[in-house]
Amino acid sequence: MNANLSEADAANELMRLARAIAQHNRLYHADDAPQISDAEYDALVRRNAELEAAFPSLVRDDSPSRLVGHEVAASPLSKVRHEQRMMSLDNAFSDEEVVDFVGRMRRFLALPEDAEVAMTAEDKIDGLSCSLRYERGVLVRAATRGDGQVGEDVTANVATITDIPQQLMGDIPEVFEVRGEVYMSKADFAALNAAQAAKDDKIFANPRNAAAGSLRQKDASVTASRRLCFLAHGWGATSAVPEATQFTMMQRIAAWGVPVSPQLVLCNDTATMLQHYRKIEQARADLPYDIDGVVYKVDRLDWQERLGFVAKSPRWAMAHKFPAERAETTLEAIDIQVGRTGKLTPVGRLKPVTVGGVVVSNVTLHNRDEIARLGLRVGDRVVLQRAGDVIPQVVENLTRDVSRDAYAFPDHCPECSSEAVAEEGEVDVRCTGGLVCPAQRTERLRHFVSRVALDIEGLGEKTILEFFALGWLESPADIFRLKERRTEILTREGWKEKSVDNLLAAIEAKRTPDAARLLFALGIRHVGVVTARDLCKRFVALPRLREVAEKAHTGDEEANAELISIDGIGPAVVEALGDFFHEAHNVSVWEDILSEVSPPDYVVETKDSPVAGKTVVFTGALETMSRDEAKAQAEALGARSAGSVSAKTDLVVAGPGAGSKLKKAQELNIEVIDEAAWADIVKAAG
Repeated sequence: MNANLSEADAANELMRLARAIAQHNRLYHADDAPQISDAEYDALVRRNAELEAAFPSLVRDDSPSRLVGHEVAASPLSKVRHEQRMMSLDNAFSDEEVVDFVGRMRRFLALPEDAEVAMTAEDKIDGLSCSLRYERGVLVRAATRGDGQVGEDVTANVATITDIPQQLMGDIPEVFEVRGEVYMSKADFAALNAAQAAKDDKIFANPRNAAAGSLRQKDASVTASRRLCFLAHGWGATSAVPEATQFTMMQRIAAWGVPVSPQLVLCNDTATMLQHYRKIEQARADLPYDIDGVVYKVDRLDWQERLGFVAKSPRWAMAHKFPAERAETTLEAIDIQVGRTGKLTPVGRLKPVTVGGVVVSNVTLHNRDEIARLGLRVGDRVVLQRAGDVIPQVVENLTRDVSRDAYAFPDHCPECSSEAVAEEGEVDVRCTGGLVCPAQRTERLRHFVSRVALDIEGLGEKTILEFFALGWLESPADIFRLKERRTEILTREGWKEKSVDNLLAAIEAKRTPDAARLLFALGIRHVGVVTARDLCKRFVALPRLREVAEKAHTGDEEANAELISIDGIGPAVVEALGDFFHEAHNVSVWEDILSEVSPPDYVVETKDSPVAGKTVVFTGALETMSRDEAKAQAEALGARSAGSVSAKTDLVVAGPGAGSKLKKAQELNIEVIDEAAWADIVKAAG
C-alpha cells in the first residue's frame, strides 16, 4: 500500500475497482466469457480489500467485498430466489495466509493457542455452483448461484445429469438443499470440442465454460447431449442437520447417493492441511476434472455457527488457490505465420501436454527476440506455463546448454519470398510484399470487409478463402465485381438465391463508403481508425491525401510539414503513407478500388456541447464503448481527442485501471470524470 495515497485517490481507485470487478463478474458468471485470468481477477479483489482495510470509511455500497457472483442477466431461464444466500469464499495464496486463517479462528473462538482446530480439506472444483433442493428426499428444484440471492432455474437440465439423484436414499430431513459444483471432465470436454469442431460450431475455451454453457441451455436436450458431472461440497437451507461436523455431514450426503469429492479429508492441524494441499497440487494434472485450489472448512458445525459470515463469505472457510500450473514438453517445430500487416510471428509446435486441464500443442513465441532470449531451437525441452491458467507460454528452456545450431529467424517471407525486415527500433519482423503477399492478401481482404472497416455483412472468412481460392477475389476492388459472378456463385455448395442476393446487396450498399473507413480498410501501416479519420478531416478528399503523401515521400518539405502539423500524425505515419503510394502494386490497388467506389468528401458534423473546442484524453479501460468510439464521440461534440495529458488538456475521462495519465491530470489539476459522466455529456448533446 502506498503510504502517500490520499483519501481522494483511494476513493477514485475504489470506484474503478468496483466497476472493473463488476464487469468481470458479469463476463464470468453471467456470460460464461471471462476476459482475464483468475490470477488477474484475484489481484483486483485483493487490491480492493487492501484499500478498504486502509480506508474503512470509503467502503462503497457496490463494493466487490459485499457482492457474490453477478445478477442473472436476461435469460430464457426463469429466476429463483435462494432461501439461504449462496456465498463465495475468501482466498489465500500462501502457506502464511493459511496459518493466519487458522489463527483467526482460534482468536475469534477464544481458544488457547495450542488448541486443536480440526478442518476439512477438499479440492476446489472449477465448475458452476448449483443448489439442489430436496423435499422429502425428492429433487424439486435446481438453481445456479447467480448473484448469491437470485439464480436461474435449471431443474429440467439437472434432471439429465446422471450424477445427481432425483430421489435420495435413507433418512432424509423434510427439506435439504445440497450445494456443489456442476463440471465437465477433461475427457468429456475434449470430446465435446472435437464434435463442435466437426460441425464448425463454437469451440469452448475450457471445461468450466463448457459446463456453464451446457447447464444454462433453454433446451434440456442440449444439456442431455453433453455429459456433465456433479460433486457436492456443502448444503444450504435445511429443516434439520443430522450431524455435528462438516466431515460427518458430507459422509451422510454421500450415503444419501450424492457424490462428494474423493479428495475430502479431515485435518487436525495446519501442517496436515498444507500437506494435503501439496498432495492435491501434485496430483492436479492427473485428476479427471479441473481444480484451482483446496478449500478448508472448520469441521465443528457449532463453531461454524459462532464464526458466522462476513459480507459475502463464511468466516469459517477459505480457498487456498494454486499458482499457475507448469508442464514440461518438447519443442518439435517452429512455424512462421504471416499476419495482415505482414508481421512474422513464430509459433512453437509442441509435443501435446496437459496444462491446467487443457491440452496444449501450440504456443506463440512472440518474435525473434523472445526466441533468442530463451535460446530456443527445435528439439529443446521446455517448461510451459498457462499464464493465469489462460495463455500458454514458454517460460524456460531446459536444454539451452546442449550443443545445437541456433535457430535462424527467416529474413524472407515464407509466403511470397519478399524481404522480411524490422523497422528501426522495432522487434517485429515484417514482410515487405504488402498486397502481393498471399498471406497478407487474404488477411487484408478480411480486414477490408470487417465491422470496423467497410462492414460488409455476409462476406466472412470462410467465403473470402473460398472465393480467393477460386481466383475471384485477389484485391478489394474484386469484391465489387462479384455481381458479375452471381451465376457461378449459385453453383457453389451452400449458396442459394436469397443468400447470394443478400451478399450482393450488402456489397452494393457500400459503393459510397465513408472515406475514413475506406482509408483504414486498405490496411496501410500505422493508419488506424483514428489516424484515418484525422487524415480525412484535414484533406477532405482522398486524392488530395495521395498527392500530399507522394510529395512528402520525394522530400517535399512543405508536404511533409502539412502532414506533421496534423495532431497525432508523426514521422512513422508520414513514412508509411509515402511508402504505400511509392509501391506500384499499391497504387494499382488504390486506383482499382476508386474505380469501383465513390467515397464522398469527408465532412465532420459537430454539435454544440460543453466540451466543444476542448481537448479530451481517455485513459483506463472503457466498459461501455471502445476507445475509438469514445474518440469519435468527442470529435462529434467538437472536442479534440489527445493521446497524452499535458497543460493543454481540458478534461480526462478515466476508466478502471487508469494509471500515469490520471496521476498527471491530478498533478495539473485537470478535471477528471468517469465514463458514466462522459455518457451524460454525450446524451445531453443529443
